[in-house]
Amino acid sequence: QVQLVESGGGLVQAGGSLRLSCAASGRTFSSYAMGWFRQAPGKEREFVARISWSGSSAYYADSVEGRFTISRENAKNTVYLQMNSLKPEDTAVYSCAADKTAFGVRLYPHQYDYWGQGTQVTVSS
Repeated sequence: QVQLVESGGGLVQAGGSLRLSCAASGRTFSSYAMGWFRQAPGKEREFVARISWSGSSAYYADSVEGRFTISRENAKNTVYLQMNSLKPEDTAVYSCAADKTAFGVRLYPHQYDYWGQGTQVTVSS
């Protein structure tokens, strides 16, 4: 069992930056791949980024490629999402998720096993 708690959301102007954190409980954190997803009002949850268990590989949605960076510190049981050059269309609730299948590119919410409660990111124009 893994419990995930996100933090770092808030209100930022377009062009600004935020760094989200996701703290995990449990001693098996390093065995999971981790992902970030987001859900805007009236829209389905969508994939943002994924990082392998070791942190050696990462994958991004086209909409955030080059602006967002996912990273992790296994010693701290934490995964991060650095978000730069934010746009109003990035406004959403951002959630982290843990995937027992630690390899591969997995983009769909149902493929992830544990979820945090989410943190709101609002980008004003």
